[in-house]
Amino acid sequence: MKLWIDDLRPIPETFDIWAKNYDQAIMALKSSPITHISFDHDLGDDEKGTGNDVAKWIEEQAYLGNYPKIKWRVHSDNPAGVKNIIATMESADRYWDI
Repeated sequence: MKLWIDDLRPIPETFDIWAKNYDQAIMALKSSPITHISFDHDLGDDEKGTGNDVAKWIEEQAYLGNYPKIKWRVHSDNPAGVKNIIATMESADRYWDI
């Protein structure tokens, strides 16, 4: 299944699940076999979690060997957020590739 994380942009037809915030994204990752993910960074209230916080959760699960490799991309308009998500997911990729 393909997970779209964005609080504003509508889900593209090629995606299956739309998470509009951190909690919805983590719930989807825990309950569905996610194979692809597309990240927005800003999900409304940063104190409740950002796209990078979702990426950090994935990175931790990859490190622990608890989650299979996911194909990912970032579609955020936040330049610093894009940089952070890419760095976090590249770290997860390294754990998956071990």
